[in-house]
Amino acid sequence: MVELKKLAWNDVKLEELSEGLSRKLIYGDKVMAAEVRLKKGVVVPEHHHESEQLTWIVKGELLFEIDGKKISVKEGEVLVIPSNKPHKATAVKDTIDMDLFSPIRVDWLTGNDQYLRGKKS
Repeated sequence: MVELKKLAWNDVKLEELSEGLSRKLIYGDKVMAAEVRLKKGVVVPEHHHESEQLTWIVKGELLFEIDGKKISVKEGEVLVIPSNKPHKATAVKDTIDMDLFSPIRVDWLTGNDQYLRGKKS
């Protein structure tokens, strides 16, 4: 069980995943928040996960590919991605986004997220 805690994003360690892609994570038992930083041109390969995902673009723009459709998500906009929906994203500009996941992404905590690290799983 998670205990009550207060954290500051500035105190959370930035994890470098691959060239131009990094993140910070804060999580509880049932929800995870991630600040994701992507340099222009970075591609997050198609993947899916059990978690529902909310992606809020704080700065920049991501172009998602979902169900054969391209969806541009710009600063101040939020995309809701259902559980197990395959999706891919490309940074159109240098981007900072906040991703919220429920349930938490165990693969991100265990390092079993090779698609983000530029490696085959």
